[in-house]
Amino acid sequence: MCTCLLGLPRTRVLAFTMLPCQHHQSHFLPVVHQPASRPPSHIWQSHQQSRSYQTTSVLRSYILTPPQVNSILKANEYSFKVPEFDGKNVSSVMGFESNQLPANAPIEDRRSAATCLKTRGTLLGVFDGHAGCACAQAVSERLFYYIAVSLMPHDTLCELEAAVEFGRALSPILQWHKHPNDYFSKEAQKLYFNSLRTYWQELIDLTSPGEVPDTREALLSAFKRLDNDISLEAQVGDPNAFLHYWVLRVAFSGATACVAHIDGSDLFIANAGDARAVLGVQEEDGTFSCHTLSNDHNAQNDDEVARIQGEHPPSERKTVIRQDRLLGLLMPFRAFGDVKFKWNIELQKCVLESGPDQLNENENTKFIPPNYHTPPYLTAEPEIIHHKLRPQDRFLVIGSDGLWETLHRQEVVRIVGEYLTGVHQHQPLKVGGYRVTLGQMQGLLEERKARVSSAFEDLNVATHLMRHAVGNNEFGTVDHERLSKMLSLPEELARMYRDDITIIITQFNPHVIGAQRQEEQS
Repeated sequence: MCTCLLGLPRTRVLAFTMLPCQHHQSHFLPVVHQPASRPPSHIWQSHQQSRSYQTTSVLRSYILTPPQVNSILKANEYSFKVPEFDGKNVSSVMGFESNQLPANAPIEDRRSAATCLKTRGTLLGVFDGHAGCACAQAVSERLFYYIAVSLMPHDTLCELEAAVEFGRALSPILQWHKHPNDYFSKEAQKLYFNSLRTYWQELIDLTSPGEVPDTREALLSAFKRLDNDISLEAQVGDPNAFLHYWVLRVAFSGATACVAHIDGSDLFIANAGDARAVLGVQEEDGTFSCHTLSNDHNAQNDDEVARIQGEHPPSERKTVIRQDRLLGLLMPFRAFGDVKFKWNIELQKCVLESGPDQLNENENTKFIPPNYHTPPYLTAEPEIIHHKLRPQDRFLVIGSDGLWETLHRQEVVRIVGEYLTGVHQHQPLKVGGYRVTLGQMQGLLEERKARVSSAFEDLNVATHLMRHAVGNNEFGTVDHERLSKMLSLPEELARMYRDDITIIITQFNPHVIGAQRQEEQS
């Protein structure tokens, strides 16, 4: 949890001193070869240069009105309710709600949601980009198609190929559920389609009639194949100058991914990176507990550290992970793109030399990571966790690391559970070691009372959670002054204190799940 602002006295309203938090520094940590007195020249993103130093900035903040705060928080909210048939919802998923709050300009996070039309199931995903938004954008557009194709039986794949071969109209593979701000890059669609078609042609050759794909293997194959295609497209290039530049931007930037596939009572989470999926479980006494369905792939995960060290010679044991980063640079240990951590040096130089001038002018792209001896150092292979849904499993939260840096997973589940049920679990009032007067204590109790009455001012649960993530004070309640200050930070400062936040919250139908479990057991 980020604590860089939690100790801020509540009486200092118009101006305050803020220290950038280590959690909110870039996924990339630049290596400085110059003397300490000089700033580094090769920062992965130019707008992140100020975040390379732990300096004190005096900020004149402005107090936004509640309507202004709501306008910012609700700008990217989206909701989808699964249609009912004959007054009944026959899906295990009742619907989902999502939202995004940028810190980077433009935002580097992406989100996707879709229903599989050729097979069954709902797909939901959060993609956290770094070194730009290009890779996250491409993965958010493409990964679900790769998953959908991987899930198709042999006969469906053959029908798909025959339709393309003979020029017949293709029926949709996915039904997308998108906010107007969630765009597709139209210029690259033909390139993307050709790569996808090559993939399903190979699947036809590898499968047999009547063979039903395994969901776990399908997710694994989709992740790895898309990352391979991103790499291959960058190596081959494109005659179109814009597309050539675009595929290189995608490959040299990176993105983590956390994807859920929900089909009946089967929930699969495929995760590569440090986004996170958490299940909200309602206990018999009505309280909510969290069940984590993903592991962060970073230096705090001992298994990940051991995996990476085991993939490289003992001579690199001290250099492969430095300062809790891959080669001292990259925070997540699994990601799409990031070919600077996957290609050998000769290939990097060859591709860059034949690439457009815009890319060659970028010092960050030409920079070779230190102690780069035995690539690849990075993989997009996901860790996949399967969970059999139960009636007490009420909702799933998928969030980029910007959410989990500000709120503990149990707190996230509590906030969402209280919102969805309208029942508030009053914990003993904590003041975190602060000295408070009786007057301040009364104010906190009145704040808690007001919070109950205004619990439904947000019609979107993801927005409600985001309000807490940005506005929670040291006492665990939303402080409007703090929320206003955080939302009014100028672009060049916002990223110093928090990350992009993307949230998708899915509600499950306990009656349908219970009936499905009974059918499976009978």
